[in-house]
Amino acid sequence: FLYIFFITIILYILQTLILGKFMLGPQVVHHVKKTPNLPLRFNYDGTFKILQVADMHYGTGVLSRCKDVLASEFMFCSDLNTTQFVRKLIETEKPDFIAFTGDNIFGSSTSDAAESLIKAFRPAMESKIPWAAILGNHDQESTMTREELMSFISLMDYSVSRINPSTYDHFDNGQESVLADIDGFGNYNIQINGAFGTHLANTSVLNLYFLDSGDRATVDGIRTYGWIKESQLRWLRNISEGFQVNKQDLNLDGLPGAETAPALTFFHIPIPEVRQLWYTKFKGQFQEGVACSTVNSGVLETLTSMGDVKAVFLGHDHLNDFCGEINGIWFCYGGGSGYHGYGKIGWLRRARIILVELEKGNHEWMEVEKIKSWKRLDDDNLSKIDMQLLWDRRSSS
Repeated sequence: FLYIFFITIILYILQTLILGKFMLGPQVVHHVKKTPNLPLRFNYDGTFKILQVADMHYGTGVLSRCKDVLASEFMFCSDLNTTQFVRKLIETEKPDFIAFTGDNIFGSSTSDAAESLIKAFRPAMESKIPWAAILGNHDQESTMTREELMSFISLMDYSVSRINPSTYDHFDNGQESVLADIDGFGNYNIQINGAFGTHLANTSVLNLYFLDSGDRATVDGIRTYGWIKESQLRWLRNISEGFQVNKQDLNLDGLPGAETAPALTFFHIPIPEVRQLWYTKFKGQFQEGVACSTVNSGVLETLTSMGDVKAVFLGHDHLNDFCGEINGIWFCYGGGSGYHGYGKIGWLRRARIILVELEKGNHEWMEVEKIKSWKRLDDDNLSKIDMQLLWDRRSSS
């Protein structure tokens, strides 16, 4: 009798659960986004550290196997190795900001893009560190468009990503610049203010520009990679000019250290000129051809004419992790971070660190003085390699 009673209870519970799911429909869960403290700013020690994570190629998690690893590593290797690597980077470097530079998920390896995004960015969200992302050429190959992806990313905890610029871009002095339609999704800028307690505490002393370099396109009947369009470059010029006008106004007010703030730019697909770096004294590994568009849209010319961009940080080519200088601007690869993306057997996954330092005045921190960079390898020691100085205000002035 007791046996029949327990069986009846179990069947009743199962029936209730099934009817509740299929007759009442899914339960709506409301999530309030957790936001970082804004505006972003330099630390009391005059530093701001950025972790660049390129090409995670996240699939579904434990079921997404690693590519191009040693045979002894393959059996237990999955997306979870990528998650563990990013967590170790965060714990070791303690960055102030994390920049994900595209191909965050491997669209063709997942049937639920939203779930993959949550898994891919979980270490950043759990760390409560402000982060931002742009798209590569593989992110949209699943169940979400590029616009939907950026919308979702912008709503994730501690993300400061944006779908695109708003109609008006506001500068520190209140000036407004009307923005026309812009190509792509994930074009935006982030301002990093000076340290607390200084006269630059409410002024941007470092600007971060994020651009959508597209995915694939057909030009004259030939398939090629995407490129940054004129509308995006026009927006970039307007933003840069606005910051420079703002600095001129600060100079008129007689404030010290009111020089044009340096800028760093982040996009996924390299521009054609990066190929030229093969013939220069680059630092790092140049192990595969630069996979760029056949279209040269004038990105280098624009960045050079702007004058504030000191370095560009790229993804896309996983086996390249070098930095090279063109027209006074450094172009640096992050190196592939993800285990589900292609790699090279015996060549460790890696990520790039960017350290920006303020100049020390007589009594307070001033404007940016130096920009440095290095990489971390996913080995037992999280080895630090290729330390280099990218920019020094004094030597460049």
